[in-house]
Amino acid sequence: MPPREPLDTPDPPRHAAGHAGARTIFYIVRDPLPPTRADLLTLFGDELPRHGIRTELIGQGAAGVDRWEGGAMHVAGRPGRLAALLSPFWDALGLLRAARRVRPDCIQVRDKIGSALVARLAAALWRVPFVVWMSFPIVEGYAVRRDDLRRHGMRLAWLAHALRAIAARVALYRFVLPGAHHVFVQSAAMAASLAARGVPSERMTAVPMGVDPARFVRATIAPSHDTRLDRRRVLLYLGRVARSRQSGFLLDVVERLRPGLPELLLVIAGDAPSPDEMAWMRAEIARRALQNHVLLTGWLPRHTALGYAVRAEVGLSPIPRGTLFDVSSPTKLVEYLALGIPSVANDIPDQARVIADSGAGLCVPMEADAFAAAVRQLLDDKVLAAACSQRGPAYVKRHRAYAILGRLVAETYTKILPERIA
Repeated sequence: MPPREPLDTPDPPRHAAGHAGARTIFYIVRDPLPPTRADLLTLFGDELPRHGIRTELIGQGAAGVDRWEGGAMHVAGRPGRLAALLSPFWDALGLLRAARRVRPDCIQVRDKIGSALVARLAAALWRVPFVVWMSFPIVEGYAVRRDDLRRHGMRLAWLAHALRAIAARVALYRFVLPGAHHVFVQSAAMAASLAARGVPSERMTAVPMGVDPARFVRATIAPSHDTRLDRRRVLLYLGRVARSRQSGFLLDVVERLRPGLPELLLVIAGDAPSPDEMAWMRAEIARRALQNHVLLTGWLPRHTALGYAVRAEVGLSPIPRGTLFDVSSPTKLVEYLALGIPSVANDIPDQARVIADSGAGLCVPMEADAFAAAVRQLLDDKVLAAACSQRGPAYVKRHRAYAILGRLVAETYTKILPERIA
């Protein structure tokens, strides 16, 4: 049986949080608290409470115990270099703090292997289900980092990451996943990968990235007044800049397009994970003499970024193929479609499916010539671009709205806890 995915159904009837069937999830998260990720804020903060499910967030951050829209937060420890080593102990403390407030109906862990071992033990002691939420192939990420260090001759760091990768692989695939009552994954491709390692398909649910369509209504977004966009054919990339994401590929595409489109401007609206990555990107732009054709904004508030987005004619979503990203579910493509921006994306499984099902863009291999040709097709064919623009928002509302994803997740919890959630 394949993992379940969002259904093409109208918005479900919702129930007020706090009704007789309301239950509580203790949720250990990897990202610093308070949360900033849209999927966590919207799915667990807005949608699940409407289905009678509240969440006690546990993790590292800068605050104490505070409320958030979905329930409460319990911060133990701070993010930093020691977090990878100490977070299992801190998260155990967070679980105890949360238990002083309310008894859990489920303990869930996102992308933290050491803390997942702690959570599995706590779930057994409290006799509640243990659930894993995988948004990233963590073990494979460690392996990629290990190999990168080896290529750069950093022997001590390589040895540390090699040992970490081995320990993580054993812990995840022999103790964490086999002990999970259920596993939420980011995509059908990730579910297939885990099924090949022995995780039963019926114990997995694919929850791809989505958006809140109400925040992406084009008519309500004020276009940017940045004069650098005037009289330009604007392309858009929303997302992070990093060597691991092969961000230089965007510049390859611009180089292919520039001779025939001197008015071309690529807006890269996003930051880099570190100052040196951003410095590398700026240096690449200068080396290729693309300063007049690439606008690198850095981090922007969401409303400002969307102001740039609605001035774009085409959105770009190149995601490198490989172990790490083939199982991902990129948000940027769904955001482009929600805004009615015709898009060009490459053929990782989730993007290929979105483009095929929506008809709101073109899917090509991640090759500069192929991307440039697809962009030029959308810029030149006004009828095709208009059709893509119309199809995108309707597709997102039917398939990738968090109201739909919230229903899917709530129904899954109902099956995990059939005697607990009404």
